[in-house]
Amino acid sequence: MKKTIKRLYNSDLFKEFFENEKSSGLVLIACTIASLLLANSIFSNEYLHTWHMKIGTESLEYWINDGLMTIFFLLIGLELEREIYQGELSNIKEALLPIFAALGGMLVPAGIYLLLNAGTTTHSGAGIPMATDIAFALGVLSLLGNRVPLSLKVFLTALAVIDDLGAILVIAVFYTKSLSWINLGVAMGILLFLFILNRKKVHNLIPYLIGGVIMWYFMLNSGIHATITGVLLAFVIPFGDGSKNTISYKLQHFLHKPVAFIILPLFALANTAIVLGSDIAEALHLNYSMGIILGLVLGKPIGISLFSFLAVSVGLCKLPSDLNWKKIISIGFLGGIGFTMSIFVTLLAFDDHHIINNAKFIILISSLTAGCIGFLALKQNLKKKKQHAIAN
Repeated sequence: MKKTIKRLYNSDLFKEFFENEKSSGLVLIACTIASLLLANSIFSNEYLHTWHMKIGTESLEYWINDGLMTIFFLLIGLELEREIYQGELSNIKEALLPIFAALGGMLVPAGIYLLLNAGTTTHSGAGIPMATDIAFALGVLSLLGNRVPLSLKVFLTALAVIDDLGAILVIAVFYTKSLSWINLGVAMGILLFLFILNRKKVHNLIPYLIGGVIMWYFMLNSGIHATITGVLLAFVIPFGDGSKNTISYKLQHFLHKPVAFIILPLFALANTAIVLGSDIAEALHLNYSMGIILGLVLGKPIGISLFSFLAVSVGLCKLPSDLNWKKIISIGFLGGIGFTMSIFVTLLAFDDHHIINNAKFIILISSLTAGCIGFLALKQNLKKKKQHAIAN
């Protein structure tokens, strides 16, 4: 187990991923604060109008959420593929711990939300507290520096990537309102063609990217959210031996910085332009608000910890020797930082602009609360470990 963790951590792509994600988390915080301030300033009308400005037939916000975010999902797909082939998910025994943790971190928050919203018009928001924001979570973890065990970094990364895959599946299955079988069929036909290119060992990236753009267009018109195209494309791009010479490695390496420092910050700016009205405090007591708050702040750590404990207790997997249940619970709170994916699901779950606006604000509050608790809990736990080491 330790050898696998060290091998993964010492890989260039993992280091680059972790470094970019923690830096991106800090950038996202700055963008969110700036967006909130501008949306509630004397420049509010001009700022909000910027995101609704038409580019072609659609708004700038639309092209960010449905276009650029596809590239974000492509990167997530490439990272997941690498985890499966060479990372922690490559060994089923070692993979089961983050898999069960992610499963609990999705099911328990969704269950809490549904308990509070079943039979109401806002029940469709059950997917909102299921998500974990990789950039923010790793950003908070990085603030603790070298005191964080390698296995904890790898565990949180694997957990967040699996969590994102779960969110993607939820989006594809539960947030498809209408379906055009013809457009979906064409999109799947293109995917099959790209898969054949993969099997024929075509290692030129251009046909895959062109095919991906065309597939995105037909997926967009099929009714299934077009960003799913990014994940599908990732799995037909040849992985090879995973070395630096493969197109999968080169594309993943190329996408890290644009996604971390351009696409996600743009998403944050466009989607946290939240006007805080006089009724925002009252929104905290609404069913969907309570579902999001309790789901992210309590449901996430409970689900992640409980399912991890059950998996270890029945012998399906082992807890790494440098981890303990206090650290797992602390990581569970970091898993409650929903932000990017939670806001993304909110846009799909609700049609009412007022509810969307309130839900975004609730997500920010919940993510901040969960992140602070997780950070303080980990800091205290790691501090005790350091003091114990000094004493010995």
